[in-house]
Amino acid sequence: MGNLLADITPLRESTAFRRLWLGSAVAALGSQLTLVAVSLEVYRLTQDSLYVGLLSIFALGPLVVGGLLGGAIADAHDRRKVALLASSVLWGTTACLALQAWLQLGNVWLLYALVAVQSGAQAINQPARSAIIPVLVRKELLPAANALSMISFGLTFTAGPLLAGVLVASIGFAWTYTIDVATFAFALWALLRLPAMPPGEHARPAGLRSVVEGFGFLGTRPNLRMTFIIDLVAMIFAQPRALMPAIGALVIGGGEATVGVLLASTAVGAFLAGLFSGPLGGVCRQGAAVVWSVMGWGASVAGFGLVVLLAGPSGAGGVTPWLVPAALCCALAGIADSVSAVFRTTILQASTPDHLRGRLQGVFVVVVAGGPRIGDMLAGGGTKLLSEGWVLLLGGLLCIAVAWTVAHLQLGFLKYDARHPVP
Repeated sequence: MGNLLADITPLRESTAFRRLWLGSAVAALGSQLTLVAVSLEVYRLTQDSLYVGLLSIFALGPLVVGGLLGGAIADAHDRRKVALLASSVLWGTTACLALQAWLQLGNVWLLYALVAVQSGAQAINQPARSAIIPVLVRKELLPAANALSMISFGLTFTAGPLLAGVLVASIGFAWTYTIDVATFAFALWALLRLPAMPPGEHARPAGLRSVVEGFGFLGTRPNLRMTFIIDLVAMIFAQPRALMPAIGALVIGGGEATVGVLLASTAVGAFLAGLFSGPLGGVCRQGAAVVWSVMGWGASVAGFGLVVLLAGPSGAGGVTPWLVPAALCCALAGIADSVSAVFRTTILQASTPDHLRGRLQGVFVVVVAGGPRIGDMLAGGGTKLLSEGWVLLLGGLLCIAVAWTVAHLQLGFLKYDARHPVP
């Protein structure tokens, strides 16, 4: 069991990493409440999955600009200060979401605007945080540290969506957003306790030239590029999130609470993958592991779509037994996505020089967060032509086919060996 369970050595060796890990986990729980609550509020106001998908489009522009510039800023300035400033903006935006709910404004365009600001701040915050981790733990412990992040991700993404559905249904949107405002204080506490992290001697001023330099480095590293490409394939072609409210309301039944269960099931899979991540530290062919994980994600989403098709419309409005196989498919998707994320992050952190790490993490954030938003829009728009079940089934199958194709166009990624990494 010691070899099977997650390696907690990074938490034992690094007090700073332990503090950052704990603070981020608590804050992420509240962030999940808000993420789910916003989509539910938009659906309640519009009764249309397309408008839920539009949330992602409004978030995409600020996310791309913030991620790319945020990575350059993180390389040019003290990463702790950058993360603190961006986190403060996130805190204020969440407070505005709570205020509009308390005032019962019911304006979907205001929600879109607040989500856009929040997305830009998060895109600046995340590269700085991610670039901090390799400074806090030894290089050989990076897979273990990233797997521990998957455990906290799984816990928060399990409890968060589940609680969000229950809280919105019981105490309303205003209190749900307010809880996020309170929990975000833990993230600020963790950052305040970190040591200063000034830029190194190779640091360049933040700006367009700095961003271009990061892309220039990426252009010469095919295996690093593949970590981004393969994730885009998964998130664009097989992204079920925007369809969850309609599936809960019209197919499986149970409404908002069912949405919480389905999203939580995905996070349960991520948690289990992190908890039993001990063997991942011994995987050398990390590129091949990423490809197979992405194909596993596509198969799980396709299975979810098949369940939705078999379930058919829910006339009574109550929860149907189809919730069980649907939740199982979501859990399997969470396992596959978690394993992929561990190895993609490890390849990026291990193969990038410190003075470029913020910029490459910025690209990573744009891909990881931007891909699902494009996927949300495509899935939501797809329901204008097909039912939710067919969108999921065809998207999952397309994900498998495209992932297999791009992997065989870049065979070096399939052969990537962590013992002799070739970026």
